[in-house]
Amino acid sequence: MISIGAMVLRLRQRYAHGLRVAYYRNRVRPRILQTPPMPETDDRVCEIHVLTSKQDWLNLVWTLKSFYRTSGRRYALCIHDDGSLGAEEQHALLRHFPQARVIDRAEADRRMETVLQDHPRCRQFRFSNHLAPKVFDFAAYLETERMLLLDSDLLFFAEPVDLLQRIEDPRYRKNTVNGDIASAYTTEAPVALRHTGVELIERFNSGLGLIHRGSLRLEWIEEFLGIPGILGHSWRIEQTLFALCSSRFGVELLPPEYDVYLSRGLGNRVSRHYVGAIRHMMYREGMARLVRHGFLNGGKG
Repeated sequence: MISIGAMVLRLRQRYAHGLRVAYYRNRVRPRILQTPPMPETDDRVCEIHVLTSKQDWLNLVWTLKSFYRTSGRRYALCIHDDGSLGAEEQHALLRHFPQARVIDRAEADRRMETVLQDHPRCRQFRFSNHLAPKVFDFAAYLETERMLLLDSDLLFFAEPVDLLQRIEDPRYRKNTVNGDIASAYTTEAPVALRHTGVELIERFNSGLGLIHRGSLRLEWIEEFLGIPGILGHSWRIEQTLFALCSSRFGVELLPPEYDVYLSRGLGNRVSRHYVGAIRHMMYREGMARLVRHGFLNGGKG
């Protein structure tokens, strides 16, 4: 029997951000599962890689469908299980993205043991940090030269022209991502420069962007993991490694309209990254916008 205290806590959590958030999160969000599948996701110009969980997979369906519908692209798709997805969630993802590869965590663990056997720092980090598969598994399973990096808390409202142009221009040889609010790394730029010679880009955010295969070199990551104190904040280390690799390879931020920001309002932005502090706005603002523009009825949003 559930105690009164537990019931009160559950209600507070459910309605912490108001009735509108609860309505869109609990009633509207699942309706995405009533929309048609995306049967064609086989374009080898680029491959989308995402890491998701039992908690976030439904948001991911919104992320992916909003990208595919607004962009008109059909990039190949690879979905990585963080270890919490059950068979039901994996089957649902494959129903909606039947050509996708869904990488089971146990399978990935076995493969990465072999891939990382000659890089001890990489191996230790891969098997001790919950976000490390974004760095190692994405690269190991990538089947194209270019990867579109997506998190499960993004929504797209119009065609992301600048992003697509950079992905599809064969002359474009840099990594490019959305700019963060501020630099959020586990090392300071002067420390990175002193130990690796890398001039670390400011405000790199690893939630959205183009990453070239050649930038994710295990020997580089092994070197970077030797920077004193780098194994700090568990949520920032994978972003730090992406930023270091990209800074050495060549990198620039996407235009400012792709930047992470915390205030309300979408304006004419083509996408928004609803990071943890504003996750509730993904429902009351982002999904609400898409629904108003017919997204659940086949519209682009």
